[in-house]
Amino acid sequence: MALEVAASTFPFLYSHGGLDSLRHMQGLGYTKFELMIFPPHCWPADLSPSDVKEYKAWLDGEGTQITSFCYPLIDNNPNAPDRLMRQYTIDRYREAVALSAALNCPYVVMIPGVYGGLIDPPKAWLDDWFVESAQAVVEYAKGAGIRILLENVPFTHRPSTQDMIDLCEKIGDIGVNFDVCNAAYIKEDVGDAIRLLGDRLENVHISDTPADVFKHECLGTGIVDPAPVMKALQDIGYDKMTVLEIIADANDPANDPDGDYRKSHAILAEHGWAAL
Repeated sequence: MALEVAASTFPFLYSHGGLDSLRHMQGLGYTKFELMIFPPHCWPADLSPSDVKEYKAWLDGEGTQITSFCYPLIDNNPNAPDRLMRQYTIDRYREAVALSAALNCPYVVMIPGVYGGLIDPPKAWLDDWFVESAQAVVEYAKGAGIRILLENVPFTHRPSTQDMIDLCEKIGDIGVNFDVCNAAYIKEDVGDAIRLLGDRLENVHISDTPADVFKHECLGTGIVDPAPVMKALQDIGYDKMTVLEIIADANDPANDPDGDYRKSHAILAEHGWAAL
């Protein structure tokens, strides 16, 4: 059976509200979505009960589904030196988890904080702070029936696939959202990385990037090859979602995220994913 494909609302952070972005992407043929947690696009603290009901009514009425929520770093940091910032971040994740539960979305994606200044805290400290924050989020999520997934991201202090495994072992009951583009950019063998994750892998992001500039662009434009990705997913018996995650601001007339999604999805379909 071909693997299902969801589409991320990332290109529409500034052009559409969250629900409008889902409606727009349904017009492209999608019924499964990854919704970005990002103000003003979709920010749980700003959603009224009637707003949440409107989301749910549309999802249920159209037979569509938010399969994951993704919360990129903005004004927060789960491994900040300041405990107040860590608590602020935990609270925002709890709001994302509560929204996820209300909308029957199974996953919330979590990433470590930013890293790479002129003088960073010791990595062991960053680990301790992040693990403490993640464990608090995981414990809250369990009570809501939601699964937290870690994502490999190049600008964090834990960017690699092995880092994800190490953190999973420290945190406890948590899975991995593997970003193919992120792994390729830091020169990991993507197939080997997927096999290393095995059953820890519960969600996949895919897009493309040049080797020298970090991007998330249309497939077929950079260094990401879907063929070894599919082979590795088949090798581990993966049967969950693959999320096309294009990052191209829809407000910029130079960008064509709709076209990028169509082209990228066609490439995925050529390699064994479900067609639109």
